[in-house]
Amino acid sequence: MSDAMISNAIDRIKRDVGENDVVLFMKGTPNFPQCGFSGQVAKILSFLEVPYKGVNVLEDPEIREGVKQYANWPTIPQLYIKGEFVGGCDIIREMFQSGELIDQFKTKGVSVKDPRQA
Repeated sequence: MSDAMISNAIDRIKRDVGENDVVLFMKGTPNFPQCGFSGQVAKILSFLEVPYKGVNVLEDPEIREGVKQYANWPTIPQLYIKGEFVGGCDIIREMFQSGELIDQFKTKGVSVKDPRQA
């Protein structure tokens, strides 16, 4: 893949991350994840009722490669909150279990359901 293609993909990634409070680069879609790790993160976001944009990297090889370079992170899924890379599946799962993920959404002003206050 050419440098120009990756550069174009990174521009599109920057736009998605900049225009949406929460973005999940994933394999598949929020309603039809096509990998277990993407499915776990989508399920966590759904459980927390966080509105987010899902980007299916399987539909676009340039985005699939570009997002790895953009975050300097080799795996997908990748979660961004308010433009900041948060992590992949293991990190998101650990943050969810500890409550840190909910706190991060709240700190950044993102609407989230907090089951600790139910």
